[in-house]
Amino acid sequence: MKIKGNTKYLYALMDDETRFWIAQQVADTKYTQDVRPLFKEGKDIAGKKPATIISDGAGNFHNAYQKEFWTHTLPRTQHIKHIPFKGDMNNNKMERFNGEIRDREKVMRGLKKQDTVVLKGYQLYHNYFRPHEALKGITPAEAAGIAVQGENKWITVIQNAVKADN
Repeated sequence: MKIKGNTKYLYALMDDETRFWIAQQVADTKYTQDVRPLFKEGKDIAGKKPATIISDGAGNFHNAYQKEFWTHTLPRTQHIKHIPFKGDMNNNKMERFNGEIRDREKVMRGLKKQDTVVLKGYQLYHNYFRPHEALKGITPAEAAGIAVQGENKWITVIQNAVKADN
């Protein structure tokens, strides 16, 4: 997704079933950026390789897939790189997610730097606080089996983050 107002691009990984936003990478270029760090971060966070990667078919996704996930041994991560709007596998959910990010980014008039904390904050909101209509009103975290306990989810998440840092 192009970040309007400058030449920054956001690459993101999202679980197709739960819509849990796993990782992101902000880059200066769209089609030539090495997105292997994004794939590596996603694999590290999930603790495993994905069964399937669905992308829009850009060459940089295929190159990163080849370097990070391709093996001669089974099971292999499958790379689906076609994007029909209807049918078996597509990236419609990711495109919807890109629209969500664009809506937020618009009021900010673009991301100004690659390491902005805004994305981490929005990632928390997206995963733990924002109910999703397509998930029948639950959050991606709840769909993934991650529950945030307490009367105020924001306070609970902040308290847990402080404990993790200590």
